[in-house]
Amino acid sequence: MRSHHIFFFLLTALLATPIIGRPAPVAAANVDRPQYYELRVYSTQSAQQQQRIDDYWRVAAIPAYNRMGIEPVGVFTRPVDSATNQIYVLIPCDSADSFAAIPAKLAADVDYQKAAADFLNAPKTNAAYARFESSLLVAFAGMKHLCAPPVDRKPEVFELRTYLSPGEAKGLNKIKMFESGEITTMKAVGLAPIFYGRTIVGANMPCLVYLTCGENLAAHNQHWQQFSDSGVWKHCRPTRNIRTT
Repeated sequence: MRSHHIFFFLLTALLATPIIGRPAPVAAANVDRPQYYELRVYSTQSAQQQQRIDDYWRVAAIPAYNRMGIEPVGVFTRPVDSATNQIYVLIPCDSADSFAAIPAKLAADVDYQKAAADFLNAPKTNAAYARFESSLLVAFAGMKHLCAPPVDRKPEVFELRTYLSPGEAKGLNKIKMFESGEITTMKAVGLAPIFYGRTIVGANMPCLVYLTCGENLAAHNQHWQQFSDSGVWKHCRPTRNIRTT
């Protein structure tokens, strides 16, 4: 019986809101403190809803979050078009306090309220989306801050992976595997990890989530093959009963 179940989705950044560029500077007092990540997943029923979500984040939400010092914010969707495609939003925060302060700051932001009015007040008969789910994650000690791809290396492919563990101890052991060499190797072979996080509030707990990227699908698959060939994922196991799918 396998100890973990892995779900992965290939994503592409929405053109209007890619997670590209340098992240916001981290204050000296926060350098050794892990970031928190909100991961939202919007469910949609039409291309119109998808466009409204993209417009909302591009025109209203991302500028407002940036004014709070929260950046970069990433917005992604599946690479194959579908009226029911989900849209993923990644929001990095330097602390739990800054995450908790977001609703009040958005409520007080006049520019945001004006730009987002149609989206926020959409009627039931013309809803902006079907539903959205939200999870709160805390960064691994082995990579405490989000690492955005550089401006001169725009990736075409993003891969979001979720590991569901059968128990909390096994989940923590899996994190140790990442921190004992897997993260370093992923960076070395070009998988370009953007973040690693342990879910502390959300569905399907206990679980961990991470995001990698590649310049194109062929190159991304090659980087995964190099990681597999390295064998580091075998040697970093903290206990023998940990196996991944």
